[in-house]
Amino acid sequence: MADNKYDVIVLGSGPGGYVAAIRAAQLGLKTAIVERELLGGICLNWGCIPTKALLRSAEIFHYMQNAGDYGLKAKEIEADLEAVVKRSRGVARQLNQGVTHLMKKNKIAVHMGEGTLTGPTSLTVKGEKGEEKLTARHVIVATGARARDLPFAKADGKRIWTYRHAMTPPEMPKKLLVIGSGAIGIEFASFYNDMGADVTVVEMLDRIVPVEDKDVSAFLEKSLAKQGMTIMTGAGVEDIKVSAKGVKAKIKAKDGTVSETEFTHCIVAIGIVPNTENIGLDKLVEMDRGFIRIDPFGRTKSKGLWAIGDCTPGPWLAHKASHEGVAAAEAIAQELGNKDVHPHPLDRNNIPGCTYCHPQIASVGMTEAAAREAGREVKVGTFPFIGNGKAIALGEAEGFIKTVFDAATGELLGAHMIGAEVTELIQGYTIGKTLETTEAELMQTVFPHPTLSEMMHESVLGAYGRPLHI
Repeated sequence: MADNKYDVIVLGSGPGGYVAAIRAAQLGLKTAIVERELLGGICLNWGCIPTKALLRSAEIFHYMQNAGDYGLKAKEIEADLEAVVKRSRGVARQLNQGVTHLMKKNKIAVHMGEGTLTGPTSLTVKGEKGEEKLTARHVIVATGARARDLPFAKADGKRIWTYRHAMTPPEMPKKLLVIGSGAIGIEFASFYNDMGADVTVVEMLDRIVPVEDKDVSAFLEKSLAKQGMTIMTGAGVEDIKVSAKGVKAKIKAKDGTVSETEFTHCIVAIGIVPNTENIGLDKLVEMDRGFIRIDPFGRTKSKGLWAIGDCTPGPWLAHKASHEGVAAAEAIAQELGNKDVHPHPLDRNNIPGCTYCHPQIASVGMTEAAAREAGREVKVGTFPFIGNGKAIALGEAEGFIKTVFDAATGELLGAHMIGAEVTELIQGYTIGKTLETTEAELMQTVFPHPTLSEMMHESVLGAYGRPLHI
């Protein structure tokens, strides 16, 4: 039994859990991880990574179809959905093996099976080896979340899909309904639209990608409509009837009119539900709509029990989970007597968000509206892709970069981008925010030419009436 006693046990091996385990092991703690399905969790196996592989295939297909724009000729271009999905699964498999290797390298014990807490620092695991009892000085819950179902239309994998079904589709949808326009909904809408499906997106709120700056939402809506998508905002799906051939959806439009439309398939992307039921949490933690309440380092109300990632309050992003995992592991090490470790809490204002549709979206910090609502006087600069040499050379002149500063102090409050490769650019602003930059440092930074990053500089200059190329 002594083998089943640990310093730290992590329940769940997604990007929060496995990173927490690695950091705990690095700090000399005897660490175990419990996983019921696949190491790497949803993100590596069914989420962030394999969707990017799908979207990359769609992007290349899009370029091939528009080869003439680049002075190239390509004939008889076809998409092989089965091969595209196979590539995506291969990418996921490679990363799953990578996490397996990292567990071995860091001497982390892996217990495969369903974990249930029997107290703040003990749990049972039901798996291939039967039932195991594990105890630890500290336990980190990193059980993540799953897709929320429509109450009147549960996902069946045939006609009504969640993101998991949409990643390994049984066939190519001809006419696709996507319910919800957050990152997941918009990425799949973009993928299937590029692959040739007729796509309709229905969003309850008054604009798509509603967490983004409203200028970004407006630009994306125009762009997707130009690409042939039907976008319905301020609209709701009231009922869905499933048949062998497809789905019939009753959609209430913004003006109140209700229409019935037939689709071959439907993707439901209306948010997530935390995986916090039936794992023994009931009396151990405080919850808010199923999400576990934590302090800035991940502590719950029970001593020795911690929580991180998608089972805790948002934003529900892989990189937020990883960061929380490191903070929790370091705080645990400190509690166990390590004086050389200095954990720092997560600053939610400095978490970037990325959506990999076509065009891409990325942002960090406050939107212009949020900054004004918070009573800040702001200076805002916007620079268009059409004013950037590299963007024009790439044939990607669609998009803009917007920066929001505090008018009184010059503090960078937020940055919002839409266009080619912005998901790679956003980190510049994220580092700037973390270093508590003002416009002065950003203006004095030398940006390389020719790059897309020069637009970041121009956007900052624009906020102060000094843009050079517009």
